[in-house]
Order: sequence, then C-alpha cells, then structure tokens
Amino acid sequence: MKSRASRPEDLVDQPGGGGLPGRLGDELRAELIAFRRDLHMHPELGNQEFRTTAAIKDRLEKAGLKPRVLDVGTGLVCDVGEWDGVTPMLALRADIDALPIPDTKVDAPYRSTVPDRAHACGHDVHTTTVLGAGLVLAALDRQGLLPNAVRLVFQPAEEVLPGGAVDAIASGALEGVGRIIAVHCDPKVDAGKIGLRIGPITSACDRLEISLDGPGGHTARPHLTTDLVTAAARVAVDVPALLSRRVDARSGLVLTWGRLHTGHAPNVVPQHAELSGTVRCLDLDAWRDAPDMVHAAVDEVAGMHRAKTVINYVRGVPPVVNDAESIGLLDAAMTERRGSYAIEDTEQSLGGEDFSWYLERVPGAMARLGVRPPGDTRGLDLHRGNFDVDEEAITVGVELFTAAALLAGRS
Repeated sequence: MKSRASRPEDLVDQPGGGGLPGRLGDELRAELIAFRRDLHMHPELGNQEFRTTAAIKDRLEKAGLKPRVLDVGTGLVCDVGEWDGVTPMLALRADIDALPIPDTKVDAPYRSTVPDRAHACGHDVHTTTVLGAGLVLAALDRQGLLPNAVRLVFQPAEEVLPGGAVDAIASGALEGVGRIIAVHCDPKVDAGKIGLRIGPITSACDRLEISLDGPGGHTARPHLTTDLVTAAARVAVDVPALLSRRVDARSGLVLTWGRLHTGHAPNVVPQHAELSGTVRCLDLDAWRDAPDMVHAAVDEVAGMHRAKTVINYVRGVPPVVNDAESIGLLDAAMTERRGSYAIEDTEQSLGGEDFSWYLERVPGAMARLGVRPPGDTRGLDLHRGNFDVDEEAITVGVELFTAAALLAGRS
C-alpha cells in the first residue's frame, strides 16, 4: 500500500496544558483507516503474509525508521528511538495473519478480495494500531519528546500452533525488551473503551489427534473384531468425562472434539478410526500436566476395547497471564487519554493467544480493545465471516499505546 511521508507536526496534535502528547492528527487518522481497509481487502494466512509485511515495512521506512524482517520471511520488528543498550524497552506487539474463512459481509466496500480468506479476528486492526503508534512515536522522537526507545513487533502466524510468537522470539524480538503490551479486538466491548484484567485473560489451547486401529471384520461377528466404532464413541464420550475427575475443576480443563471419522460400509467393522479436537485450560499448572493426563485417559478407555492408539498431542499456547504492573500501565494510559470511565473489567476467555509465549520471558499484558459500534445489536463475534469493527477503535489503540510508551519511559 503506497502512502506519502508526512511531517512530524502533521501526525500528532500537540497537547494543551499538562496532557501527554501523541494524540492523532486528522491526516494520520484517515491514513490509518485506509491502511486497515487495504489489509482487510488483502488477507494473508500465517507465514504467507508477504504483502502485509511489505506494506508495513514500506510505511515505517517512509517515516525514517529501519524495520527488520524476521528470519522466517514474514513479520518484522522495528525500534523507534535509539536504544541506549541499558534501559529496558517497552515493546508493542501486533499479529498480522488472517483466517481461512470466507468474508460474508455484504455492504462493506473493503470486504476481502481473496476467496476463503478474511481478517475475521481483527488482526488488521492490531497491525494498524501498532503501526500508527510507531509513526506517532517516531514523530515525537524527532521532536525530542520520546523518553526511551520503543520496539514494534509485527509477528506472523498467530493462528498457527504453536504461534508465530515463537519465531519472533527466536529472531530476537525480545532482546533489550523489559515489558511487552498488546491489544485484542473484543466485539463485546464498545469502541472507545478497553477491558483490563490482572492475571489469566485467555486459556491454554492444544490440539489433540488420535488414531485407533484394530483388525476389523464383519458386523455379524463383532466379538471376533476390535469394534472401532464403539471404541471411538467411547473415547469421544468417556475421555472428557474421565479428565473432569482427574483435574481440579477450577482449572477449567476441557477436551472438545471437532472431528470423528471411521468406517465406509454399514456391514463392515472398520480397521481405523480418527478423532481430533482441542484441549483448553484456564490454569497454567494444569496445562503443563495435561499431555500426560490425556495420554493416560485415552489409553485406558481405548484399551478396554482392545484398540491400539497413536496419540499426537500438539502443544499450542499457555494462558496469557497479565502482569499487575503492566495492567497498571495500561490503566494509567487509558485514564490519561479517555478517563477511567473508558475502562471495564473483563473476564478470562477460553480462547488461546500466542502472546503468552512473550510473557513466559518478560512481564506484560494484553488489553481487550472495544470494537463494537455503540448501540449495535448484531451480536458480531470473532472468527465469523461477517466480523467487522468500529474504526474509532484504531484511534483508541494508537493513543493507548503512545500514552503507555510515554508513561513507561518516564517511570
């Protein structure tokens, strides 16, 4: 996406009185909306975000910055201001990938132009807010108003387990970083507001794939076979129930199946069955124990039916656990920009987020960014083809990030 570079004074409105600088100017606000719409029209799946990466890189370079593409070929990191090599930087993180689902919006002129691809999780908004914050902070830096360097992290493949955060970290995204913050679109919160929570805000999410095998045979003589249809049905029903009695109920560990396949004919006991699903968990300690518990439960149930098992337990992501000090920073930043009325408490969700991998290494927090048009009753949700946002959320996200960067640099 082509865009012209602006003068620093065009990017931000200067504050009156003692307020923080870094509020969006009208020109940049319009540019960011156009940038988000361009991304929305050209969604790319995880590890395929070449156009998206190029668009971000081009705009940052026009602002005089020096972005570096990650070693995997998509995604990038970029420092705003010169790091002194000692003072830990604040990092702002965005995810840039889309989902493999069709865009079903009817009236939006910026609906996806790519079949069966859509920004239905708001990553285009996340990307635009971090880009916008980077541009504003770069303008402030040129005016001598940025107290400490800030790192921008645009990571690929958030939707691909175990998440592109792993690749970003391997490429040095956290080197010199002392704290990292992010936002995630929330269609249950009005635009103009954010949701905050200390402690876990998402759940762990792993993928489970099971193969069951046996000799098969004629349905007239099931006693001479391994009845894989019954075995698969019992695994599907009994394993989740068994897990609920082997882990503290407060951990919220849930095994949910998304696929069960077996058999080809009504009078043939099949030789092979497959199940796949997800394991989600609210508690970090229970998540660490989950693979062993799931393996034992599957083997126990399948063994009663003489089915041989092959279990592929794919580690996904741990819960995002928000650090109290980082939540305090976001609270102070939002209060500065919009007032405390614009902050809501939010609940822990069962969704997974690879932002958690950063928090395994440095403290940080994720806020929920309100994107629901006030008064909207459509009930839009994430991962649906009709998902869309109130673009006022972009301004809120940019100003939240810039205020957090300025406050963190002064502390």
